[in-house]
Amino acid sequence: MLGRVCAIRIFQAVPTLLGVTTLVFFLLHLVPGDPVDALLGETAMATDREAMRRALNLDLPLLQQYVSFLVGLSTGDWGNSIVDGRSVLILIGERLPATAELAAVSLLLALVLALPLGYWAARHAGSTRDFAAMSFSLLGVSIPNFWLGPMLMLLFSVILGWLPVSGMDAPGSIVLPAITLGTALAAILSRMARSSWLEAMSSDAMRTARASGVKEQVIWWRHAGRLAAVPVVTMFALQLGAVLGGAVITETVFDWPGLGLLTIEAIQRRDYPLVQGCVLIIALFYVIANLLADLLSLWLDPRQRHG
Repeated sequence: MLGRVCAIRIFQAVPTLLGVTTLVFFLLHLVPGDPVDALLGETAMATDREAMRRALNLDLPLLQQYVSFLVGLSTGDWGNSIVDGRSVLILIGERLPATAELAAVSLLLALVLALPLGYWAARHAGSTRDFAAMSFSLLGVSIPNFWLGPMLMLLFSVILGWLPVSGMDAPGSIVLPAITLGTALAAILSRMARSSWLEAMSSDAMRTARASGVKEQVIWWRHAGRLAAVPVVTMFALQLGAVLGGAVITETVFDWPGLGLLTIEAIQRRDYPLVQGCVLIIALFYVIANLLADLLSLWLDPRQRHG
């Protein structure tokens, strides 16, 4: 069963990644602006502009550029950056560890906040405690990263002076970006954990366990907890890809030298090969996250394996 799911997802990933690559390629070329202007400036001589355009193969028809790009992808050649001439894969490889570090800390923070909050709200469903917990989670979902980041920066960096404003070199520099990125995920997971726990506790299996004399705490954590973990883990795995998407904003706000900031810089400089490579990596992580979510669901829920 697991091997079949992997094969199906890998087969589905090919047209998905091809569609993303195609869409990004043509949209980039429709965006106003010229990479030659970004490199030479708008006051450059016409001869210099034409020479640069030929050197970058931008004088070729758009369809021919697209075919050359696909051929390069199939052979492992993702092209070179228009700005500095370095390999796209090398540039992405230099920035990816910083994004991975930020994503890992953010996901860990989300789990630490979400599971106790969701359990606490489920145990006190319908009470003031439940309302307070879900109001907090609703607040976390509603506040956008581009607003929360500067507010945290203003409070903890400018006013209190406890944490660095930006970058990743100073001690504690990851705290504010991780809070900004992990808060929304924690809010989503806490609401999912609450509803999943309540649904599991209302099942026939839990009523049978109560009738058999099993302790309430054991029912909540051992029996209902396993059933409630299926949608929570699935949602968590799906958010792995979303974290990379959110990192584009968060890294820009905090000047975190990761893949998200690299994407924004490449877009501003009209660096077509680099933008395409960054977006393709993010799309690939989404596909991997979906595959991981399916495998975790099959492992946690035997009913899906038998079905």
